Amino acid sequence: MIRVVVAEDSPTLREYLVSILSGEPDIEVVAIAVDGLQAVEAVARHRPDVVTMDIHMPRLGGLAATRRIMEETPCPIVVVSSTMSDHVAATFRALDAGAVAFVHRPVGVGHPRQAIEAAELAQTVRLMAEVKVVRRWANPSKLPREPVARPMPEATLPSGTRPAVVAIGASTGGPVALQAILAGLPADFPVPLLAVQHISPGFVGGFADWLASGSALPVQVAKAGDVPRPGHFYLAPDNAHMGLGLDGTIKLDHGAPENSARPAVSHFFRSVTRVHGARAVGVLLSGMGVDGAMELREMRDAGAVTFAQDKESSIVHGMPGAAIALGGATAVLKPDEIAARLLTLVRKAEGH
Repeated sequence: MIRVVVAEDSPTLREYLVSILSGEPDIEVVAIAVDGLQAVEAVARHRPDVVTMDIHMPRLGGLAATRRIMEETPCPIVVVSSTMSDHVAATFRALDAGAVAFVHRPVGVGHPRQAIEAAELAQTVRLMAEVKVVRRWANPSKLPREPVARPMPEATLPSGTRPAVVAIGASTGGPVALQAILAGLPADFPVPLLAVQHISPGFVGGFADWLASGSALPVQVAKAGDVPRPGHFYLAPDNAHMGLGLDGTIKLDHGAPENSARPAVSHFFRSVTRVHGARAVGVLLSGMGVDGAMELREMRDAGAVTFAQDKESSIVHGMPGAAIALGGATAVLKPDEIAARLLTLVRKAEGH
């Protein structure tokens, strides 16, 4: 049985969240909290498997409560948020503080998406219950020593060939992995980066802002017809598949979801392979399911260098794990190691 603490100050929404979760045969709500202080106390008392966390609460807000919990009694925290701009910004700050995922605040009974969003909440709670979290220290001096870096397997493009594009796919757990990759790249990185990140509708703009705040590279939501520029990072927009046309420009379409997703990583990777072949670099990060796994293998078969995130650093290892099982990864690395390897590929192409 998955034991959950629900932290939510709205009585109506709190009752609704409890009814969704308690209606699942494998989930038990062991405590409710109406403010952040109660959430911190409930986690310390009940040691739940997961906390669902509201952002704006009295006495102690969800962001501060997340920090306290991750410092004192680490536990997987799922932020339940609306798409109001201040909520979105705080949601991504909660990821910085140690929250492992976020979901859109479920719509009410009678809404066409009610059943879908209720199921998404329950499934996210199930997945996050398996995540092993670590303590987030408030005082950096308490941080444990960094382990010695492990040697990384070699991965190269043909001699003198600079990558044409870095294509990245991600789902659950992807935001923090993308943040780590971008943090490791300098402002003069000479290759465009494009990413499909599965994300709830209404959050992609705030996600781009959050990534940009920790990156030397410009980050933007892609638009149809954009020409990817070196050293720029492009995110697929809501509710549209992203791909590359033969002219190299970004193409968007609203075709049927693939692997239950739109945008889909599979759609994106296929177009990158078609346009750039061996001059592409493919990266598949943390995520549930198999979206992009076969296509990463096809990218590698076409001569591209491909990276999959390792299990240890992935919140959910479904997508990269499937790609690894298919033989689709040139190397299996942590996000910061992927950034380092991208720099190595570029420098070798430039003769450094």
